[in-house]
Amino acid sequence: MERYLHRVNYYETDRMGITHHSNYIRWMEEARVDYLKRIGWGYEKLEEEGIVSPVIHLECDYRLSTTFPEEVYIEVTVEEFSGVKLKLRYRMYNEEGKTVFEAVSEHGFLDEKGRVLRLKNRCPEFCELLTGLAEEDRQ
Repeated sequence: MERYLHRVNYYETDRMGITHHSNYIRWMEEARVDYLKRIGWGYEKLEEEGIVSPVIHLECDYRLSTTFPEEVYIEVTVEEFSGVKLKLRYRMYNEEGKTVFEAVSEHGFLDEKGRVLRLKNRCPEFCELLTGLAEEDRQ
């Protein structure tokens, strides 16, 4: 899968010129939204299907700092998919290929009324795709 590119903006840095830690979480979301769109299941399509996907867990490891105007590349992979919960892994690295941040996000799937969804029942095509990506990314 193609990586996502984010250029560090000046406003994302602190007085020391280093990217504020909270921005990496935002970049995860940018990359996740881009990833879903690339696999044909952007948020617009999910919402049209009546599906919302809240973040239910995050794990983050900060490795190296980044600064303005550095380019940060983000790889998103499907680590695990159970049909109810999706676990995505993120690796962010700089132009030298050095890892600056690694994270995992877990997402649930809910219907319009906030009830837990089994994607296999509601959206079997998306379920099959995520299952296949999880298997691919494990190899």
